[in-house]
Amino acid sequence: MHTDSLQLDFDGHSPNARSIELGREASILQGFAQVYATQLLDEIRLMSAISPFRHLVTRSGHKMSVAMTNCGSLGWVSDRSGYRYDPIDPETGRPWPAMPALFRDLAASAAAAAGFPHYAPDACLINEYRPGARLSLHQDRDERDRIAPIVSVSLGVSATFLWGGQLRTDRPRRIPVAHGDVAVWGGVDRMTFHGIAELPHGQHPLTGDRRYNLTFRVVR
Repeated sequence: MHTDSLQLDFDGHSPNARSIELGREASILQGFAQVYATQLLDEIRLMSAISPFRHLVTRSGHKMSVAMTNCGSLGWVSDRSGYRYDPIDPETGRPWPAMPALFRDLAASAAAAAGFPHYAPDACLINEYRPGARLSLHQDRDERDRIAPIVSVSLGVSATFLWGGQLRTDRPRRIPVAHGDVAVWGGVDRMTFHGIAELPHGQHPLTGDRRYNLTFRVVR
């Protein structure tokens, strides 16, 4: 997949393109990734065969309801010793799968459409949600770069995105995110608390009762 083809399809000026403004430097690009969804899911299956999905344990010993794996030069991991990025998958003892060109190009094009040109993520967290899984309000704080945007791609069953404020106690907005939607937030909005409400029972023709999420980050 070539970056030029993605930029041609998603240049931010399509008459059918719609976006939801979340903040000064944050938005949801509705349907942005939908045309590439089948290819994205195929790549997820290939990578999860190398580095399987697993339920990580938080510093406090809580088992996360969301299953996770990674691709790219670094992967996010969590255990009783804390949160960090590591070039090695601790479960397999091997490097994480390389980030597919399609992933990199899509993330860069979405970031550019949201006002962040020249985006080059070095990590992609891949989350698998089953009914009942959720992700509580949190900030992404483990990256050295806290200005470059987070690019988050939704695939499969629709979910409710929680968009809070700069404090955990700020009441979050509840925003539906559907198959193919891409959320982008960076700059002044980079440290906003966000999460995913409990995934309801649902069905999608490509993923069954599951939702997948690709979260791209610039770590270094």
